[in-house]
Amino acid sequence: MTGSLGDVAQRFLDGEPFEPDAFQVEAIRVIESGASVVVTAPTGAGKTLIAEAAAAIALSAGKRTFYTAPIKALSNQKYRDLVDRYGEAGVGLLTGDNTINGEAPVVVMTTEVLRNMIYADSDALDGLGVVILDEVHYLQDRYRGSVWEEVIIHLPSGVQLVNLSATIANAEEFTAWIRARRGRTELVVEERRPVPLESMYLVRDRHHGNAVEWFPVFSRDGLHPNKRVLNLLRKGRGRHNRFTTPRRLEVSEALLGAGKLPAIYFIFSRAGCDQAARTVAAAGLRLTSAEEREEVRAFAEEATAHLDPTDLGVLGYESWVTMLEAGVAAHHAGMVPAFKEAVEQLFFSGHVKLVFATETLSLGINMPAKAVVLESFSKFNGETHELLRAGEFTQLTGRAGRRGMDEQGTAVILYSSYVPFKKVADVAAMGSHPLISSFEPSYNMAVNLVANYAKPRAEELLRASFAQFRAQQRVQRLEDRIAERTAEVARFRKAAECERGDIDAYVNAPLGSGDGSDAVREFFAQLDSGDVLELHNGERWVILARGYGRNPRFLLLSDNGERRKTTPDELGALPEHLGKLSLDEPVRSSDIAYLETAAHALKSWAPEDRAPSTEPETAAEVTVATCPDLDEHLQWLSRSYRASKDLRRLKRRRTRSDDDVVDRFGARMAVLSELGYVKRWDLSEKGESLRRVYNELDLLLTEAIESGVLEELSGPEFAAVVSMFTFEPRASDGEPAMLVGAVAERYERILKVWETVASAEKRRRVVESRMPEPGFAPYAYGWVSGAGLDDLFGEDGFAAGDFVRNSRQLLDLMRQIRDAFPSLAPVAATAIKVTDRGIVAVGGRS
Repeated sequence: MTGSLGDVAQRFLDGEPFEPDAFQVEAIRVIESGASVVVTAPTGAGKTLIAEAAAAIALSAGKRTFYTAPIKALSNQKYRDLVDRYGEAGVGLLTGDNTINGEAPVVVMTTEVLRNMIYADSDALDGLGVVILDEVHYLQDRYRGSVWEEVIIHLPSGVQLVNLSATIANAEEFTAWIRARRGRTELVVEERRPVPLESMYLVRDRHHGNAVEWFPVFSRDGLHPNKRVLNLLRKGRGRHNRFTTPRRLEVSEALLGAGKLPAIYFIFSRAGCDQAARTVAAAGLRLTSAEEREEVRAFAEEATAHLDPTDLGVLGYESWVTMLEAGVAAHHAGMVPAFKEAVEQLFFSGHVKLVFATETLSLGINMPAKAVVLESFSKFNGETHELLRAGEFTQLTGRAGRRGMDEQGTAVILYSSYVPFKKVADVAAMGSHPLISSFEPSYNMAVNLVANYAKPRAEELLRASFAQFRAQQRVQRLEDRIAERTAEVARFRKAAECERGDIDAYVNAPLGSGDGSDAVREFFAQLDSGDVLELHNGERWVILARGYGRNPRFLLLSDNGERRKTTPDELGALPEHLGKLSLDEPVRSSDIAYLETAAHALKSWAPEDRAPSTEPETAAEVTVATCPDLDEHLQWLSRSYRASKDLRRLKRRRTRSDDDVVDRFGARMAVLSELGYVKRWDLSEKGESLRRVYNELDLLLTEAIESGVLEELSGPEFAAVVSMFTFEPRASDGEPAMLVGAVAERYERILKVWETVASAEKRRRVVESRMPEPGFAPYAYGWVSGAGLDDLFGEDGFAAGDFVRNSRQLLDLMRQIRDAFPSLAPVAATAIKVTDRGIVAVGGRS
């Protein structure tokens, strides 16, 4: 199976304890050939093996390997995995706030670190052979996705790319883009899950004593919604719904009873995860043996031995360990790293059987389970609640099924009265959704492009983004459809042509236009009850009644008793007026006996006493209206009108698709020019400073620094003010922060700078930079002033996880300021030193 591989790859695979899958061998063969590769496969299929083989191939050639990941937790895990393979001396870690052995042959890093290296033209890129972009589908992230595209576009051309992605619907398109940017690139797709997945629907049935019941989501074909569930849910509706959503404890007991543990229970709320874990543990649900509980406590003590005992008290250590001993845990970004990593390792070892987690757990962290539960089929995206997309469902449920241990994994979806069951089944069956670019030029990107490239080349690189590639593909498809529609319109209009005149003018001419339509209207205006008409197909009809107006309706009766309502336009070719049939008055058009008598009279009627014809007779009146093929002409004309309407719609879409990333870049350049960062295609001193600021509020921060906002501050004040540029509050963060003294005064000055920047952005139609957020300032000030965790949080232990994360982000930005602005280096160094202590320091090393 692997015989066609080279010696290095073959030796690597021979050292593995299992036979590789075909897609893994295919991807490794591509890498060995020197090409880049895109690998899309379900979670748990074994993409990591491909990455490690790529590193082995690069090392054998004397080249370095960079392994990038979207989040620090995943970077830390990959670092540990690679250390196990290559040893501490052979692997480094760079995550912005943590540097370990950065000169190693294999370095794990966040994607932002690599992007920053590229813009700085770092010496670390020398000798680089391969870059592994793990979870590359993250480029669709609305906040950070641009970074992945920047790396793919700007990475030196001689470096191979190994792109590892979850299953996506447009893998060919994504690969075509990378191939256009980086040369030879192959796509390897694995659609088969390593462990088959069953999808189950869990309901609480009030008619059966509130029992929790399991139903398959799909019918036996595995494709269509289960009809039995559809029928049950339909019958269960009413004033008092039969079915409700099972409670968390009930679901946990159902999982235990059905043998579906270990399980990951996704709840899209940190507070919900914490509450669920406490509820299940407090209910006395014990998922561990006495021996396992002893092992759990010993492991927890060892995993947290580096933390201060006082901090452990604030973090609620005893409550946390009690839950772990019960085999239950929460996992989310609000926990300190030591607690999260302990949960991950205890779940992996089988000691923790049930983890309540937010969706961040679905991002590559190695925690396979037997079952995955989705409490909700919708989640908050930062602005509104939206249903899960197919790719998100696939990513979340990808953890279900342990390779080599389970015959199948189970995805459990809980009943909700707000999401129709059919919608759940449709999303679950879809499997994936297209990868969509979120690329948007930033101010930092703009000044780095100015510094590194001539303007034509910079614009060329901007148009090389996946966003622009997709836009160009869409425009090309539209152009093709426009060409097809244009040809159709011409063909239809040709078929509609009439040798007796202009068919279009006939249909659209106003009264009195003199094109023959006047005579036609006059013909129909003179008709009334009893007039007998012969249509172009030879049928005879008598008029029973008529309406009035520009296009009046006629009620007709045929000689076989059929009634018909029509208008002159619907009749098509002009009928022949044969004469008048005497009808009994009043005309009773709804009386069956009357209609039968009238039809019989029509059948036996002969036009001996034919009235003088009111048809157009002169040569001038031989118009389109008298054409025997008028019906056919009108049908082709109607088709041409519909095609023309669709053609106009396509052209409007083409206009909207002309949104060019270079235009958006130009708008940001205009803002930078107005504020003095660039002049034509040259950077000012301010522009050079901005190059080294990698922050969402890069321009606002640089402008604030240039205005002196960070001058003459103490270390605590400096940290507090800088935190306004890193902190983003969550909906549950409570009351606004109370600021005092210099921190409050600097905040007011920053707001004025923001108004200046936002005004310039508004004039150039650039999306306004968000306002600075002071919510973390009191915590930053207190910590740098020497306060302990207990002073800042009291008994609110889990908030400390957010504190560590925000403090690490603050440290990263203060280091950037130290390096980019020499005048601020002394106060920045002081604040950095005091910030990077205690739980913040160990949080960075976890």
